[in-house]
Amino acid sequence: MSHALLLAGGSNVSVNISGLKSPSTSVLIIIALTVLAVAPSVLILMTAFPRVFIVLSLTRNALGTQTVPPNQVLAGLALILTLFIMAPVVSAVDHVAIQPYEHGTITATQAMALGEVPVKKWMLEQTNVDELSLFTSYRHEDARHPESLPLTTIIPAFVLSEIRAAFLIGFMIFIPFMIIDLVVSAVMMSMGMYMLPPTLIALPFKILLFVLVDGWALVVHSLLLSFNH
Repeated sequence: MSHALLLAGGSNVSVNISGLKSPSTSVLIIIALTVLAVAPSVLILMTAFPRVFIVLSLTRNALGTQTVPPNQVLAGLALILTLFIMAPVVSAVDHVAIQPYEHGTITATQAMALGEVPVKKWMLEQTNVDELSLFTSYRHEDARHPESLPLTTIIPAFVLSEIRAAFLIGFMIFIPFMIIDLVVSAVMMSMGMYMLPPTLIALPFKILLFVLVDGWALVVHSLLLSFNH
């Protein structure tokens, strides 16, 4: 359908807007690229990655080493640990959804619906009731059957629960390092060494203690135990 626009000069210009009824190829490409750009972030928020990465970052901050290990190393370690933790869930999704879809026994829509079930089950096991109730009450949804809730409700509740658990673990990690800082600071004040920063003296002791107790292995062990299976 065409519409004629009357310009100031008196000439008639016909503008064809019939193509706006359906999206063009360029629009579809833009939408696809946008989805591909957002999808990794959404997938990361549906896994154990947030808790693992936050705990590793807080451990580095507790040690006092600002950039060691670097963010790339922490992110890589967090990604590998996430794959290790999520391996049973990925296997379940492959068994109930991907393999039947590849063999042509179910459609793509059915595969997506079946694949959501193991992911939802795992996420709900890690989600606190308070966080889940926060979003279900806002959407007026029935929290008595959480497995029937949509992912748009489960994901934010899951992320908040992961952040909460990560900060609780980080708090426990900070305590021994804080004690070392306090002891070193008290000793330096008693010796009258006010010009030398206590953190500079405490850093080698914290690193030595962390290495002697095999700190990174203990942190990873605590992370693995923190996930409900």
